[in-house]
Amino acid sequence: MVRSSVETDSALEGAARILAGLLESRTGQALTEARAWRMETALRPVLRQHGLADIDALVSRLTRKGDAALEQAVVDALLNNESSFFRDFQIFDMIQRQVLPHIRTQRKDRVLRIWSAGCSTGQEAYSLAILLRNKWPEWAGWRIEILATDISAHAVDQARSGIFSQMDVQRGLAVGDLIKWFEPHGDNWQANSHLRRMIDFRQDNLFDPTAPAGTYDLILCRNVLLYFNRERRQAVLNLIARHSHEGSILLMGAGETLIGQGEEFVAHAEFRGGYVRQSPASAPPLGLARRAF
Repeated sequence: MVRSSVETDSALEGAARILAGLLESRTGQALTEARAWRMETALRPVLRQHGLADIDALVSRLTRKGDAALEQAVVDALLNNESSFFRDFQIFDMIQRQVLPHIRTQRKDRVLRIWSAGCSTGQEAYSLAILLRNKWPEWAGWRIEILATDISAHAVDQARSGIFSQMDVQRGLAVGDLIKWFEPHGDNWQANSHLRRMIDFRQDNLFDPTAPAGTYDLILCRNVLLYFNRERRQAVLNLIARHSHEGSILLMGAGETLIGQGEEFVAHAEFRGGYVRQSPASAPPLGLARRAF
């Protein structure tokens, strides 16, 4: 029997609710209207890979039996893994000219720890590594650690490989940095061993984290919180606060703000769009944290 357009639309709406519920339960992310209308396009490769005719067939299989691999594939497809090298160049210019020199004067133990939270396919973390490598003599004798985490196993695997397409490297990566820090890899490019060794890529969930350890001097959590509701945003900020020390710098996306989201971090006086961790003694208790570290 051929469905009417009304029946088809209704079925898709029901399927969308089920898939949106799966995404939120696994990642905490709410499926916005803008992302919902691209759902069919995003899931098309999953349908082909698993031999499913349409979204209805996908939802039927998900609800009929537990298929962890299929669930993970759906979640990965629905996540927004948009990224590029030196995304929002002004931020990276500020990191190079102001933030890193500031940290270098503060850390007398010569240890620099950076966390890229929600690293997607790794361009942000590699951009940070390039900044440091381009100024390597200034970091002589330092121990440098870059942790990069994301909930998507597929994105983390790609990031760890360091392999990017010609289109990827043309988005934000200067030709000089491409030649200096990347090597041809078939039709693609691969970050060289110097960059890859600098970064510890881990799959991790910000709501049930295992990867972060200790505290970090610089934390980038850009364009991540905007997908969460208020309570979940606060939970992530509590997590970040627990992995920060007094003076740690937090950088967020251009469209994100910490106004009304606690007092652990305050706007930095010099770093535009940056926040600094207050002394724990001057900050209120972190009442919404899910676990102690």
